[in-house]
Amino acid sequence: MPLVIGVLAETHPGERRLSVVPDVVKKYQGLGARVVMQKGAGLPAHFRDADFAEVALVERADEVCAEADVVFCVQPPAPATLAALKPGSVLLGLLQPWASAERARQLAEGQVTAFALELLPRISRAQSMDALSSQGAVAGYECALIAADHSPKFFPMLTYAAGTIRPAKVLVIGAGVAGLQAIATARRIGAMVEAYDVRPETREQVESLGAKFIDTGVAAAGSGGYARELTDEEKAKQAERLARAVAQCDALITTAALPGRPAPRIIGADMIARMKPGAVVVDMAADTGGNVEGTVAGDKVWINDVLVIGPTHIPSRMPVHASEMLAKNLFNFISPFIRDGALALDWEDEVISGSCLTHAGEIRHPGVKQALGL
Repeated sequence: MPLVIGVLAETHPGERRLSVVPDVVKKYQGLGARVVMQKGAGLPAHFRDADFAEVALVERADEVCAEADVVFCVQPPAPATLAALKPGSVLLGLLQPWASAERARQLAEGQVTAFALELLPRISRAQSMDALSSQGAVAGYECALIAADHSPKFFPMLTYAAGTIRPAKVLVIGAGVAGLQAIATARRIGAMVEAYDVRPETREQVESLGAKFIDTGVAAAGSGGYARELTDEEKAKQAERLARAVAQCDALITTAALPGRPAPRIIGADMIARMKPGAVVVDMAADTGGNVEGTVAGDKVWINDVLVIGPTHIPSRMPVHASEMLAKNLFNFISPFIRDGALALDWEDEVISGSCLTHAGEIRHPGVKQALGL
């Protein structure tokens, strides 16, 4: 029997992405796999059922799970869907591994082999599978557009008959993939851009995009390419230097995140109080608590005369390309292990072992077990 790949419709409120796209489905079929998909799964991302040639369409999620050997998802499926997964089947997607001990237990008890793309090792070979980076690029792009859309000022310099309008000044905090994309997008629109990151090695990347790097004298390079959490003394020093830059900007975009932990609080109420009237703040980390004091996830709030925006499900604002990028990440993860129409996982492979959340009735990832107290 050929390998059966299942594609679920996303049910999480606000989620519009899809875990496969038609071009990638053809690649799975070329490897000898058969694809079964829930009807209408692609509609929120503007893909019609008719776009998926030779894909078996079924009505319900449990029908997908009953047939599939490998199930793809964007967000973690509901408990009822997890219960319908076949013992020994594989679940692959953005599973929010640190969010729920109960979900991890259910996957283990159901004998499901679950791979969370958030756990992907930070190695060069895994870059083509890195969904956090691909979706972060979408989020950075979107947040720059959100800031430009809500700003009461032109982003680019504008010359008109009566004179010249100076370009807006944008400050981006965090120079990971999302932050760098926000910098690049704001620069393309024409804004003057400054950026800050606690990792000093990002200065070269920031400056290569035409932005000015703000040096606060605080360095917090951590392991695996992520920043470590700052001490209280470092936070105070960082805040003092940042406050001056925040006070001068017309738009502030914050992108700082710590995997599996609440977003670090970087911008306090005192900084907001010093911002220009009409300034805009876009807090990309609103989903995980926010980098900005006063951020409300999924809402816009005025603090004094500063608009603070807390967008959620940001990649879903651009579901076509976000789905294409995510689908290719998933394909690059699983396709090396599809041979002659069958799945052959290599547990000696660092990608497989490092990304595994559950297998053979156990929660396998030590970091997740520690974080969830399991």
